[in-house]
Amino acid sequence: MKRRLPILLMVMIIMAVLSACGQGNNTPKSTEEATKAPEATAEETKAPETSGEPVTLTYAMWDANQAKGIRTMADEFEKANPGIKIDIEVTGWSEYWTMLEAGATGGSLPDVFWMHSNEIYRYASNNMLLDLTDRLKNSTKADLSKFPEGLNQIYNFEGKQYAVPKDFDTIGLWYNKTMFDEAKLEYPNENWTWDDLYKAAKALTKDGKYGILTPFHNQEGYYNFVYQNGGTIISADKKSGYDDPKTIEALEYYIKFIRDGLSPEIYDDAARGEAIQNGVAAMGFFGSWNLSGFTANEFMAKNFDVAPLPKKEKQASIFNGLGNAIAFNTKHPEEAWKFVEYLSSKEGQDRQAELGIAISAYEGAADLWVSSNTTFNVQAFVDMVKYAVIRPYSNTTAVWEDKAYEALKPAFTGKQSVEEAAKNAAKIMNESLATEK
Repeated sequence: MKRRLPILLMVMIIMAVLSACGQGNNTPKSTEEATKAPEATAEETKAPETSGEPVTLTYAMWDANQAKGIRTMADEFEKANPGIKIDIEVTGWSEYWTMLEAGATGGSLPDVFWMHSNEIYRYASNNMLLDLTDRLKNSTKADLSKFPEGLNQIYNFEGKQYAVPKDFDTIGLWYNKTMFDEAKLEYPNENWTWDDLYKAAKALTKDGKYGILTPFHNQEGYYNFVYQNGGTIISADKKSGYDDPKTIEALEYYIKFIRDGLSPEIYDDAARGEAIQNGVAAMGFFGSWNLSGFTANEFMAKNFDVAPLPKKEKQASIFNGLGNAIAFNTKHPEEAWKFVEYLSSKEGQDRQAELGIAISAYEGAADLWVSSNTTFNVQAFVDMVKYAVIRPYSNTTAVWEDKAYEALKPAFTGKQSVEEAAKNAAKIMNESLATEK
């Protein structure tokens, strides 16, 4: 799970900001001074002449599966911009946020780094990110109108843009074709319902193998079922949806697979990945960001494929996207923006898609991502966008999501009824939401 900023640490961050603002050499230029309209395409752009060594930018991310492709993009950017070098730093999800917290308090944030919907409010509201609004306005290459508005809004705080969407993702139903063939079952498709999913899981649970994985996971698990059933995690008026009867019904259905012995009881990502890749289960829910890892896995490539998620009252898949942000106190704001501008341009977004790194968020680039992989039916991930639901978030997601998650755990272990656990989660979540401005 993600580490949180305690109150003391929040105070330290604010102090760090005030301290940095008092240091002339650490304070970024004003938006007006720092913004400069680009004069050429990414390939044609030449780095400014300097008498010293090339500027080295650190680019921090948490997904090792994307590192190889992004390194290729960085190499190409460096060739077009010989005055700039990109140092890619990969840190696991939990450690990543710990690293950023340390960087925020110590004044040593990476120059450019990935941002997430759970964390954007904390970093933007504490002035840890460079305001990109005017740079975007003056750019001829990075155009926010080419990205989904829902993703743009995630990274917009008080009317200012603090990150540019990098990609988007949805959740798919991965299934073992070999196990389906042996059981003489038809493969999952876009018309599958909850009943179809349960019947298949039951038929596939035999000989020490499970029919499905329904782990204790939100984005790649029960969130999807809540919205398929007409429930919600957070309402439009910022209230918890965990006590909604539709939400409780969806949770009961999801947990039933475990209680009926059709799914193993799994609580961490590593075990979940191992279970599907070792043939322990016939079906599982995994996001599109797993594509490169699954493609490289010989067992997955040979035996698996992916289909849209099943439906109940309606179809739904959680939709989210990462953003590229720049540290407020980077010593190289111009170079950092040039790199982010490239990553956000049609050229950069198309290249990301062609390399199969992630589903680029730029208009039309998703088709290139689909063409990059012939091993699996990855079109399913793009098709689900038309009914996808933005990953639930608010200003305090980083607080209430973990607390609600822990409140639900007794329902998964069988120590508490789903209804009781869900109502406890709602109470905890509403207490957090009440503190928002």
